Amino acid sequence: MKASDNFFEKVYVVARKIPFGRVTSYGAIATYLGAAKSARMVGWAMNNSHNQVVEVPAHRVVNRKGLLTGKHHFDGATLMQQLLENEGIVVIENQIQDFEKVFWNPMTNLE
Repeated sequence: MKASDNFFEKVYVVARKIPFGRVTSYGAIATYLGAAKSARMVGWAMNNSHNQVVEVPAHRVVNRKGLLTGKHHFDGATLMQQLLENEGIVVIENQIQDFEKVFWNPMTNLE
């Protein structure tokens, strides 16, 4: 197993804990895992998450400003937004509205 595979698994464990109707950022997951400068690697893990046997809610992981930067990795141009809206999250022009209210921080919500 490559080190990146192990890191990806850790990312998926955290991502699976993001509550319905909440979102987090690539950087917040990286920081929680003790790899604060690895937000891009978290993004790579999300891009690869469709290969996982147990579903990973990758649509709940966005950039630090609440932008749907990973949307082009979903089937269909608006699928990521639709999945978020199905959870009650308002998205306008690829931007999550009230981002601070729906943001879930693994540092304060996980032990």
